[in-house]
Amino acid sequence: MSSRNLLTLAAAVLAPVSAIAAEPIVPAVPDPIDAPIALLIDVSSGQTLFAREADRRFMPASLTKVMTTFLAFERIQKGQLFPQQITTMRPETFRQWHSVGSTMYLGENRPVTIEELLQGVTTVSANDGAVVLAEAALGSLPAWLAAMNRSAQELGMNDSHFGTANGWMDEGRTWTTARDLATLGSAMVTRHPGLYGHYVGARTMSYNGITQRNHDPITGVIPGADGIKTGFTNQAGYGFLGSAQRGDRRLVMVVAASPTGRQRNHAAKAFMEWGFQAFDSRQLYPMNAEIARVRVQGGGLRRIGVVAPRPIRIAMPKGHTARVALKVRYEGPIEAPIERGEQVAELAIFMDDVQVGTLPLVADRSVAPATQLQRLFNGAAAWLPWA
Repeated sequence: MSSRNLLTLAAAVLAPVSAIAAEPIVPAVPDPIDAPIALLIDVSSGQTLFAREADRRFMPASLTKVMTTFLAFERIQKGQLFPQQITTMRPETFRQWHSVGSTMYLGENRPVTIEELLQGVTTVSANDGAVVLAEAALGSLPAWLAAMNRSAQELGMNDSHFGTANGWMDEGRTWTTARDLATLGSAMVTRHPGLYGHYVGARTMSYNGITQRNHDPITGVIPGADGIKTGFTNQAGYGFLGSAQRGDRRLVMVVAASPTGRQRNHAAKAFMEWGFQAFDSRQLYPMNAEIARVRVQGGGLRRIGVVAPRPIRIAMPKGHTARVALKVRYEGPIEAPIERGEQVAELAIFMDDVQVGTLPLVADRSVAPATQLQRLFNGAAAWLPWA
């Protein structure tokens, strides 16, 4: 029978970093007038650095395309979709989406690759490209929408629903929150770093003899910025889901419901700089470091190590000290079989007795079901106080 297990690791007091001469001026968080909705997450620690109306539902407009992109990445990784796969824009799709909103100017029945469609979606926010990608991947738009909503639930995006693949106005059937979008953005950059780096963040795209630019306000402007997606409709206002990495530290940011594109862009740039400049980041564990050992049931091993799939860091406001405590949580004993790299536990990070972040921990090795001889040995070993 499994039970909730908790392992408390040694606490530490982290001192502030000494002030450096000529410290750059730290920009302020965005004004509520410029960004009524704002959220900044430190992916490296799981911490929320700033939140304003993070759970308020809003229409995401073209930010919807981030889920379409993520779902395509998932299918590419599983071998269910291929970048060089060729498809065409169906006549009925052409009639509905030709030159509607942002477009990559797909031609009716003209061959196009999944690679080109993804570039169109991520770089120029192609409404036509998103729909053709959906139809090529799963045969129909309803099937793709069902997959988008399943993926949202699996990620824990409990305040999101998708009624469109591209975010075009759909009478309110599509909604999300800043917190859910940050969850999606974090999953994209951590699960699919190679695909993310390849498809997201290009400054321009040329297709069908037409060159268009990306409206991302931070990539190429803020050091380390590499995406992700802007959005706008008259109903939704202006929004942006963005990310940047400096060293081992990655931030994901959401600003939404901005009244103008200029205000959104100003808020996004200042917000991301504030996230990097206002906090010191300390590494607690390097990637693949063993954090703890957990019990296994029904396997060839009685215990396995749980490790960090990426470096674990903590962010503190500059000039502050903090007492840090770490707790490993898991439902255990963990039932075999277990795959190496499978998430089996989580690390909760506490700062001055307040939980500030949660990060996944994965198995450091695979464990097959126990043989009959191993079950006998494990049963006997369970009676030994040191086992």
